[in-house]
Amino acid sequence: MNKQDLVSAMSKKSGLPKKVSEFAINSFVESISDALAKGESVQLIGFGTFKVGKRNARKGRNPQTGKEIKIAAKKVAQFKAGKALSEKVNKKK
Repeated sequence: MNKQDLVSAMSKKSGLPKKVSEFAINSFVESISDALAKGESVQLIGFGTFKVGKRNARKGRNPQTGKEIKIAAKKVAQFKAGKALSEKVNKKK
C-alpha cells in the first residue's frame, strides 16, 4: 500500500473527501517527524511506539574495492508494534 492507496482507504472508511484524508495523513506524518526530530517518542496505545534510537559507529566494507571504511554513529527512527497490532498481524485465518 502506498500513500495514495492509504488516502483512498482512509477516505472510504471515514466518509471524508480524499483531500481532507490526505491533509490528515500529511499532518500525522509531519507531527511524528517533528517529535522525533526533537528526540521525543510518540506512543499510540494499541498501535505502537515511534522513538529515536542510536546506531553506534562501526567498520564496514566498500563492496567495490573491499577496503575497510568507518561508518559514523547516527540517530535512527525506530518503530515497535504494540500488542494489539502484533496480535492482529499474527492472527491466523
